[in-house]
Amino acid sequence: PHQTCSSPDLLLTRPAPHQTCSSVVQTMKIVSISLYQADLPLVDGDYCWADGKSVSVYDSTVVAITTDSGVTGYGEVVPLGSNYLASYAAGVRTGIKELGPKLIGQDPTSLSVLNAYMDYHLKGHPYVKSGVDMACWDILGKVAGLPVNTLLGGNFNKSGVNLYRAIGQNTPHKMAEMITKYREEGYKRFQLKLGGDPNVDIQRIKACRAVMDAGDVLIGDSNTGWTTHQALRLVSAVREVDVYIEQPCPTYQECLIVRKNTNLPFVLDEVVDDIHSLLDTVKDGGADVVNIKISKFGGLTKAKQAVDLCAKVGLAMTIEDTWGGDITTAAILHLAHTAPANLQFTVTDFNSYNSVSTGTIKGADKQDGLMKLPLGPGLGVAPNWDVLGEPLFTIK
Repeated sequence: PHQTCSSPDLLLTRPAPHQTCSSVVQTMKIVSISLYQADLPLVDGDYCWADGKSVSVYDSTVVAITTDSGVTGYGEVVPLGSNYLASYAAGVRTGIKELGPKLIGQDPTSLSVLNAYMDYHLKGHPYVKSGVDMACWDILGKVAGLPVNTLLGGNFNKSGVNLYRAIGQNTPHKMAEMITKYREEGYKRFQLKLGGDPNVDIQRIKACRAVMDAGDVLIGDSNTGWTTHQALRLVSAVREVDVYIEQPCPTYQECLIVRKNTNLPFVLDEVVDDIHSLLDTVKDGGADVVNIKISKFGGLTKAKQAVDLCAKVGLAMTIEDTWGGDITTAAILHLAHTAPANLQFTVTDFNSYNSVSTGTIKGADKQDGLMKLPLGPGLGVAPNWDVLGEPLFTIK
């Protein structure tokens, strides 16, 4: 009542009876896209994984999308270096230079339409689109006055989602020490970076399991680093150990061979990157858990489709991203809380791995290995302008 026709609050509301104000049916439009960059050094030094790969400083791209009503949403993409998936940090920025001008004038609140539009104008490159999609969900939440989690379907995990801590590849003794350190901080689930010499990987699994409690969860993640014969030898050697085996080999078919020859619970990650590969996994019984990374799927919109499919078929999920700062971490939390509690396997709080913050998350309390939702409308995170500085470029 008494609301003027020019109010942006009317843009997403249903007209009152007999209301004819033209602003009610107008769509919101993107008027500018700005990109920021931040280096994210790691608190524990180099992060090492399969085949001798490592990163010491991550490269974050923050996407700021502003609408004609003055609302700005934020997204973030942080690839795991340039030799993990088919993505790299400078590629995010180059891709948005190509795609961004085509998005000016589009409605950021029509997420399915916008994703189809992005796919039409830029084939592939899902990680480029992820920050755009994330920022648009932030906008939608802000104009609706609701958390992104509510818009995605709601919170199945009122006490918080299960966190895991990734333990970078090192000697068995040092990896066990890192588990002890993070157990004291409340973590109860751990992912070991393996994919090296299988003889040493066997020792890593056994040494780390030995310092954990019976209720703790251990995941041995090869990140595609083993051949099938190496993986088969390893799963046989640790068959009496309480451990999950994650992505042992580079291809889906190789992983299926290992899957069919072990009784250990099995996780797939790198080979599950869209709905079609997820459907194959479901059809073949290829995994007990799948890893849904937001930028691997192309943003929250498509990652949520994967979450819903997994929920329908009873497939457990790790929900995260390749890497991230505070904005990515907030997005992960909103999505992960939409997974049914019995299928919410793990999440990681990437912002705690970094010594630099790209933003400040409101809420998101951590306790006893659990992390709660951010508070407030949208993603519930405010950018850290002292770190982000001036934009690299702005598209208008």
